[in-house]
Amino acid sequence: MREKILVSWSGGKDSTLALYEIIKDFDYEIVLLTTISEEYKRICMHGVRESLLDKQAKSLGFKLEKVYIPPNATLSICDSIMQKVLAKYTREGFNSVVHGDIFLEDLKKYREDNLAKVGMKAIFPIWKRSSEELSNRFIELGFKAIITCVDSKSLDKSFAGRIYDKKFVSQIPEGVDVCGENGEFHSFVFDGCLFKEKLDFQIDKVVFRDKQFYFCDLTERGEMAND
Repeated sequence: MREKILVSWSGGKDSTLALYEIIKDFDYEIVLLTTISEEYKRICMHGVRESLLDKQAKSLGFKLEKVYIPPNATLSICDSIMQKVLAKYTREGFNSVVHGDIFLEDLKKYREDNLAKVGMKAIFPIWKRSSEELSNRFIELGFKAIITCVDSKSLDKSFAGRIYDKKFVSQIPEGVDVCGENGEFHSFVFDGCLFKEKLDFQIDKVVFRDKQFYFCDLTERGEMAND
């Protein structure tokens, strides 16, 4: 019987690399766990439409569990919502959650403490590996990602909507982590060795929101943006 594991899934490059590392040698029953803005129907922080997330999970071949976060939810409300979802999966035999964190100690502890409340443990497949090593590995494995969110305090608007490749990495300013581990940018992975087929999408526009973030809106090919 295969071990059951949840993967904290943003749709971006770090969670993709964590997924790759956890399944490259072992066969697990995997469920991708993603938080979605209930109001906007997009992946939290990454800004990717739910419809593209669905297609991504389908191409990867894994079940997707979507956790909807209401508008203006506090951290305690978010934690409470997630606790209920995790408790459900605990009853179904899931004991671990995979995370794509790299070096933020406070975030790691936060995740471990929250999981301990429901008797689960956290797994960090890419923890304490250098950002440069992980960036190179992601690209060399053939994964393709597009930058969907940029923090204007770290990068300018021109970085939004670009493909995450060696050229992109070479142009990242000094002081900005090449994996965006401090929240400098977020991405959406649309192709690579884990995908059954490449995702088809188009760039609609780049918008500035919350007085800080540039979001690159992606739509399915031929779809008209209506929000």
